Amino acid sequence: MASEPDVVFGARSAPSPMEARRLGMVIGGSLSEGLVVKLDPRIAIEGLAVGRYVVIRGYRRRFFGMITDIRLDSANPDLARMPPDPDDPLIREMMAGIGVFGQIHVQPMLVLEENDPLPRPVKTVPAHFSPVYEATEEEVHAIFRPRVKGREDRYFVIGEPLDMPGVHIPLNLDRFVERSSGVFGKSGTGKTFLTRLLLAGVIRHNASVALVFDMHNEYGWSAPGEEGLVNGLKQLPGCFSRVVIATLDEESSRRRNSRYDLVIRIGYDQIEPEDVELLRGVIGLSEVQIGALYMLRRRLGRDWLRILLEEERAPVEGEEEAIADPLTELVERDLITSSTLGALQRKLGLFHRFRFLVPQTSEDAAQAILSRILNGQSVVLEFGRYGNDMAAYVLVANYLTRRIHAEYVRRKEAALGDPGREPPHLVIVVEEAHKFLQPGIAEHTVFGTIARELRKYNVTLLIVDQRPSQIDSEVLSQIGTRVLCLLDHEEDVRAALAGISGASRLREVLARLETKQQALLLGHAVPMPVVVRTRSYDASFYKELAQGNQREDLVENYLNVMRGEGED
Repeated sequence: MASEPDVVFGARSAPSPMEARRLGMVIGGSLSEGLVVKLDPRIAIEGLAVGRYVVIRGYRRRFFGMITDIRLDSANPDLARMPPDPDDPLIREMMAGIGVFGQIHVQPMLVLEENDPLPRPVKTVPAHFSPVYEATEEEVHAIFRPRVKGREDRYFVIGEPLDMPGVHIPLNLDRFVERSSGVFGKSGTGKTFLTRLLLAGVIRHNASVALVFDMHNEYGWSAPGEEGLVNGLKQLPGCFSRVVIATLDEESSRRRNSRYDLVIRIGYDQIEPEDVELLRGVIGLSEVQIGALYMLRRRLGRDWLRILLEEERAPVEGEEEAIADPLTELVERDLITSSTLGALQRKLGLFHRFRFLVPQTSEDAAQAILSRILNGQSVVLEFGRYGNDMAAYVLVANYLTRRIHAEYVRRKEAALGDPGREPPHLVIVVEEAHKFLQPGIAEHTVFGTIARELRKYNVTLLIVDQRPSQIDSEVLSQIGTRVLCLLDHEEDVRAALAGISGASRLREVLARLETKQQALLLGHAVPMPVVVRTRSYDASFYKELAQGNQREDLVENYLNVMRGEGED
């Protein structure tokens, strides 16, 4: 005979075909604060960890949640004041599960309805005494890779859940590139490794093309790893022809044996005041000095920067003094003070150290990179020796991004009503992103504009930073997918989790991540927050990519190139 709850609610949700271990039962809680689960006596509390997935089997529904806290409790508070003899195993066993017991706090996040393949947001809670089980591999797959008829999203395995070896967590690449994303973590937690792994999936599965501002030369050809050099994006199977390596410093690239395809040169006559303005926080430009830059551009034309930076010279015979020294004329006409002029020449004098800046060049660096992007190729721009110079990094990244974004806007608007003419989706990867997206500055920069536009013009950002608290809050609110490594500053943790449901509980999970190869993923590309042990970026990863390549000729060419026999 059916029980009263079964009559009212129907039979309890059927157990998974892959039976899981029962952990306990729900004894209290709420939707907003999470559920309290009393552990079964046979469960060793030391074997549980925050971040693990559990499934609560209610009537007609399975609730999918994460352990966010673990605690000890007792039926009688006097036990804490008068504990039994710990050396008596009989008393200890008698008390376990009755007088004293373990509890876990579970944050319900999604619910699986009967006959519905899509997980839905939680809007209710299971009843008292609902059994709680460890999540099975089948249930994890049902959550993170639901089978929806008529829709084939691209997925990339990013790692494994904690304490669930062999269970793959896929990242939805189409949703990942739809909106800007961020990789945050303190120095030494593997942000670059994670970013390279994400880009490998994006490029390998044709989810998007990428423009990577490679500050420390770690994405293109090769990069230092814990056990020697690892392959960059261009050396991955199936990616050799899809990745172009550009360099600002061919001498450094040759020294590192990086097989670059393009050398970038920028002419003084191609630089506008908007390109220099973002350096205000790097070299200390004042508002008066920034205004003077625009005045110089109006008065001197395209050669304004060359004239500003060139050394004093004697006038040519027959040349008037005013023409020989246009800056002096501007000072005499009180259009600029000599002190402001001197400060600009002193602060922008560092441009003389940048060999990629030349007085004039017939090539357009932005167009050279844009042509590769429009051809479906990703571009990695190596900075060589200039990677440690923040002024060079900010100048070049701003210069190229402004022009490429403007061309994307023009092409996207020209293609309205004709999706076939739209440019390919572009992800721009920026390290030390807070230099571009600081409060009070982000709203005036092209990077802030891209973040706010979401996917309107087929351009999104992938920002990499160790201080998310220094990024404008409005920009952070537009970040679709967040990959969080360990953060130790409270303000950074607060900023990284801002706007996330259940942030207070996730803070405990984030604080207990290991310093290497662990990350908390949350946002647009995953159905719920997930703590993963990220997959290794090594020979097994390369082999898996090669096996996934259906074009055997590309695989063979890749192997030949690695042996030094193939064609570029």
